[in-house]
Amino acid sequence: MKITKAIVRKTAHLARLHFEEDKEKQMIQDLQQMVDWVEKLNEVNTDGVEPLTNMSYELNTYREDKETSHLPRNKVFKNAPKHNSEYFRVPKVIK
Repeated sequence: MKITKAIVRKTAHLARLHFEEDKEKQMIQDLQQMVDWVEKLNEVNTDGVEPLTNMSYELNTYREDKETSHLPRNKVFKNAPKHNSEYFRVPKVIK
């Protein structure tokens, strides 16, 4: 696959990036090197190799959920910059 200015510009547009002319040329070279390296993997003989979904055959070990004691509210709110009697108070993040 040949990386062109059009590909870089379209990808940059989709990623909301802007490159100066000299940086765009460097990006084309860098992307072309990456694509060439990935295409080199096509030369590897993978006949008889099972697809791999995980790097390890180990299984997750789960612990049983148990009810435990929790911190009292006054200790939890002790380090909170703002709070009321029941909740942490945080700045509004949605306009």
